[in-house]
Parts: sequence; structure tokens; C-alpha cells
Amino acid sequence: MNLSLVKCSLEDLSTLREIAQKTFCDAFEANNDPEEFKIHLDYAFSKQKMRFELLNPNSEFYFAYLDKDLVGYLKMNYNDAQTEQFAPTAVELERLYVLEGHQNKGIGEAMLQFAINKAKNRKSPFMWLGVWQENPRGIKFYERHGFEKFDTHPYFIGTDRQIDWLLKLDIT
Repeated sequence: MNLSLVKCSLEDLSTLREIAQKTFCDAFEANNDPEEFKIHLDYAFSKQKMRFELLNPNSEFYFAYLDKDLVGYLKMNYNDAQTEQFAPTAVELERLYVLEGHQNKGIGEAMLQFAINKAKNRKSPFMWLGVWQENPRGIKFYERHGFEKFDTHPYFIGTDRQIDWLLKLDIT
């Protein structure tokens, strides 16, 4: 597999928004109230919000390319960009998405290993993430790679309060 991960820049904003919206919709739209989902989509993937995230020096987005085809993306947060503050040197893997037509090809695993290696290079004690409790496929994926549940937190789709399992992987 000829997979490469390339750090996104502000010039990638339009493409990043497109793949972020598409992968999020493919993964969760069918299981959510359409009105609440649209509210969330309009906010979470707005041009202004994603621009702000791209410009944050403590957040990094990476495109995943299989040969020359864009097949996914991930987002990592450091320091105060983390959505929860468990340890200042921890690393949050906030997003890891693969386009539907490229799933089950080992791409997600390669992307996850890339993120783990980045956390190791930062000498982070652990990497953590949130995964919707109603996403057994996602939970199994991360558990298969050594992540363990350690807490929960609320995640809102519009005004619909949902629960994410917080999973972590010890790096040291």
C-alpha cells in the first residue's frame, strides 16, 4: 500500500471541509435527527471554525493519500487545543476518518499508527480520543489497537446530548 500522510495548510481549507463533512455524514447522519444533524454540521464544519482550527498551532490536520487519491484525514490536538485537559503532554486524536469506498483496506490502521508515532515522538504519556457509544465498529477498531475506556463525556449533535466513550492508549 502506497499511503502517505500530508499535513494540511490553510490553502487546503476547502478540500478539508469537503472530506470532513462527507465522512461525518457517511458515518453518522442516518443515526441522527436530520434537523439536529444539520445544526451540528453547519457549526462543526463551518469555514470560520475550521479555519480557526487549521490556524491553531496546537492542532494538526493530515490528509491521507493512497497513491494520489485523497482517501481520508485525521486531526490531532496538543496542549490547550485538546477538548478535555487530562494531562498537558497527552495527545488527543480528535478525528480519524476514511472515505467509505476505501474502508477495510488497512488505511485506518496505517493512519492510526502514524498518529501513535507522532505521539511517541512528542514523548507523550498517552493518546486519547472520544468515540460515540453507539459506534461499536469504531470502539472495536480502537480496542483492537490497545485503547481502553477510561471515562465518558457528552457530545452534542445540535441540542441532542450524546455520550462519547473516552479511550486511551499508554504510549510510554
